[in-house]
Amino acid sequence: MSRLVEGFVNSWRSHLLATLSGNDEGRPAWVGTMELGDDAGFFGPGSAAWAVHGGLATMVAGIRALLMQTLHPGAMAGVHDWSRYREDPLGRLGGTIQWLLTVTFAATEQAERESSRVGRFHDRVVGSYVDAQGVERPYSAGDPELLSWVHVVFTDAFLASHTLWGGPIPGGADRYVREWATAGELVGVQDPPRSDAELTAQLKAFSDAGVLMGGDRVAEAVRFIRHPPLRRGMLPFYRIMFAGAVASIPVEYRRMLGLRRSPLPVIWATGAVLGLVRLLLGGSSTSEQAARARIARLAVP
Repeated sequence: MSRLVEGFVNSWRSHLLATLSGNDEGRPAWVGTMELGDDAGFFGPGSAAWAVHGGLATMVAGIRALLMQTLHPGAMAGVHDWSRYREDPLGRLGGTIQWLLTVTFAATEQAERESSRVGRFHDRVVGSYVDAQGVERPYSAGDPELLSWVHVVFTDAFLASHTLWGGPIPGGADRYVREWATAGELVGVQDPPRSDAELTAQLKAFSDAGVLMGGDRVAEAVRFIRHPPLRRGMLPFYRIMFAGAVASIPVEYRRMLGLRRSPLPVIWATGAVLGLVRLLLGGSSTSEQAARARIARLAVP
């Protein structure tokens, strides 16, 4: 029995690493480049960004952020018209993870270069969409409103998920929001929130303005996020994390998404799944390890 259990654990760990990083060692090639560079990066050890983005609650935060992002029809149009999420969902996920971890853990020059790559992709994403009032409007992924929406829901999702399933944040929520405003500015966000109160206010402003909406495209995207093409052995765990992400979303947004909170104790169950993943993966993330190796190298005379 012990060999069967060990075999299952090793197989599941390999599947998990391949899903998150693109290979079964959990260290894609771009992580190795984080050992290069000549400074600690924008944040460094002891920062709120390192604490939040180095934790496993990011797995649930990513689900929540994707769900929330769909509620802006302009952002949803960009995903619908330009994203490869149907053909290569894990590739799109990998690109987002690469940007997040590079900005968080890499040296300043590398983080700026990665953000420029994202910005160049945004330059190509243009089209039109019908807004919540039925008016057709042009969009560009670089529009200030769309950049602000994506940044706000991203920041909100990672902060809320870490609050539920992570440990303490150095400096608290205000410090995390203030630090991650730097990442927003790197990709062109104007006036990103710099405190938890400002984050709440900016999120509420989108609702109050009547910008957000559900609809067929949102329903399609939600179905895909609920049932992604993951390996069968991972699906039960993913479903728990999906239910946890849904439970963490305020009810007014859940209604627009057409989702209901499970009556089961999914917040607790999600924490249990993350605990299992922590046991399987062990230690700090490979990105943090690479960053610490770079900083240790710089400390040597």
